[in-house]
Amino acid sequence: MSFPENLRYTKTHEWAKQDGKRIRVGITDYAQKEISDVVFAELPKLNQEVEQGKPMAIVESVKAAFDIYAPVSGKVVAVNKGIEANPALINQDCYQQGWLAEIEANKESEWQQLMTTAAYEQHIQQSVK
Repeated sequence: MSFPENLRYTKTHEWAKQDGKRIRVGITDYAQKEISDVVFAELPKLNQEVEQGKPMAIVESVKAAFDIYAPVSGKVVAVNKGIEANPALINQDCYQQGWLAEIEANKESEWQQLMTTAAYEQHIQQSVK
């Protein structure tokens, strides 16, 4: 499993990439392997307000449906239309082509609360014991 150093992570296995006030969001390599084959994704709507820690999207796999939680609060400013056409991109390339949405963050402090790569790796190790 890979966890890029330039990202931040949540306990619920979302990743976040900061570009100014914009935060790109997806699910981690660990999460996509646990979920298995993704067959459908319900993405948030453009301009939708999302709140940190609250559901913002749904990903369905051959196993079940899973809520995807917003890593930061703000307004959805972009969604990955490629996922709607080909949800398997989440499994194939979760950090690049498999991103879900971009949020224009409105609370800088929430970014600081997200886990670093090292903290996320430790979180996974503790949760699989």
